[in-house]
Amino acid sequence: MIIDEMNKGPKIPYEVSGNLLIFDDDLSLNLAKREQDESVLIDICLGSDRTLVIGAAAGRSYVAQVSIPAREYVIKAVGEEEQRLPIPFSMANVTLSLFAMNI
Repeated sequence: MIIDEMNKGPKIPYEVSGNLLIFDDDLSLNLAKREQDESVLIDICLGSDRTLVIGAAAGRSYVAQVSIPAREYVIKAVGEEEQRLPIPFSMANVTLSLFAMNI
């Protein structure tokens, strides 16, 4: 995983377990399930009640943004036909941008 610290200040605690990204032992995301044929951005914000929410519209301030690149494929010849097979998901391709928490 690529980590970008966007500004100075305390950041939200997080951990990675396989394909799971877990924020502050409260919100977990299975990033492999969110991979699509186009890139995906997931905004993680702090709500007005100080709980974590997904989506900028629901939040008061950003704490993180997860960027999952578009799914990639490989073309394999199977007999006389070609098949388009997805390359397995890799957390190494995901970017986690962290913002200082306004406490």
